[in-house]
Amino acid sequence: MVRANAEAWVALLAGAEEGLRRRPRPGVWSGLEYACHVRDVFRLFRVRLDLMLAEEAPLFPNWDQDETAVAERYGEQVPAVVAGELAAAAEVLAAAFGRVAGEQWGRTGGRSDGARFTVESFARYLIHDPVHHLFDVTGERV
Repeated sequence: MVRANAEAWVALLAGAEEGLRRRPRPGVWSGLEYACHVRDVFRLFRVRLDLMLAEEAPLFPNWDQDETAVAERYGEQVPAVVAGELAAAAEVLAAAFGRVAGEQWGRTGGRSDGARFTVESFARYLIHDPVHHLFDVTGERV
């Protein structure tokens, strides 16, 4: 699912740059900004997955997605570069999940807000975000 979703984002990012940068309304991210967010979610979840597999019940560092969007200037990034980075991050993450086996699916980790995950529930939680955001941008579920 991660790979299929990434393919849809890469296709989206091949569109007209002006349209990718346009916010549909104030306070709602543009397609480019959502794509940058999805790229960073893939990267972040790889780090968190590695923590869950290497440590006993790690607590994940906080991540402020809105602060990251501003600090990293999501709306100013180059769509073709983002497409390559998103595809690469998705592949690394998908491959990492592909190596999870047996009892590893039950390993745990959590956020500082008290949310706890097993690797299995973490995988389900992960895929919701890029699927939901692709729907936000295109109205399609991939």
